[in-house]
Amino acid sequence: MSAVNHSAIGILGGTFDPVHLGHLRLAQEVADALGLSEVRFIPGGTPPHRATPQTAVADRVAMVRLAIDGNPLFALDERETRRSGKSYTFDTLSEVRTELGAACPLVLILGADAFLGFETWHRWREIFALAHVAVAHRPGSVLGAMPPALADEFERRRSGEAQAVQRAASGAIIEVPITALDISATKVREMVRARRSARYLLPPAVLQYINNNQLFLKENINHGAAR
Repeated sequence: MSAVNHSAIGILGGTFDPVHLGHLRLAQEVADALGLSEVRFIPGGTPPHRATPQTAVADRVAMVRLAIDGNPLFALDERETRRSGKSYTFDTLSEVRTELGAACPLVLILGADAFLGFETWHRWREIFALAHVAVAHRPGSVLGAMPPALADEFERRRSGEAQAVQRAASGAIIEVPITALDISATKVREMVRARRSARYLLPPAVLQYINNNQLFLKENINHGAAR
């Protein structure tokens, strides 16, 4: 691998329906561990592996913007919400790679569960030519059983050195232990719908936005597109 002179940039995608403290802490800890100069939050448009988000794109983008405000390490990237059709990570990384050039290290940030399903992703093998993959998991935990093809890639590409993401533009898999925050967007939505407090699970500004716009209440589900 040849050395590169560009600081690595992290890519964190998701529906962010809503964005919560688990997402933010994940991004911060991976950035700190790998020396990333920036983490781009990329809200998904029409995700190929998940159900359609319950809130409108404009609301999800607004919540991410509020959540990352004040952290100079974080940035919002809206490209997937502006794309027609399904949003594939391969396409997003291809666009970012074209914009930043061949030498800039990119790091796709995934949770362990998402990585275990990586083999089902569109053009998944080619993603390694575009970015490194950081797999975040609880300290002391191990990744579960992988499909044979993914296990082969994992063993071939795994690096125990955080600096691997700085020495090349793409191609490595790095495991990053992170603080275990058992927060899920599904649980947050259920709590809001039941009119239970989601305080301390979300940034205060995001919770205020949800309350002000009455998001996730039963009568509003799937009606967000009119917003």
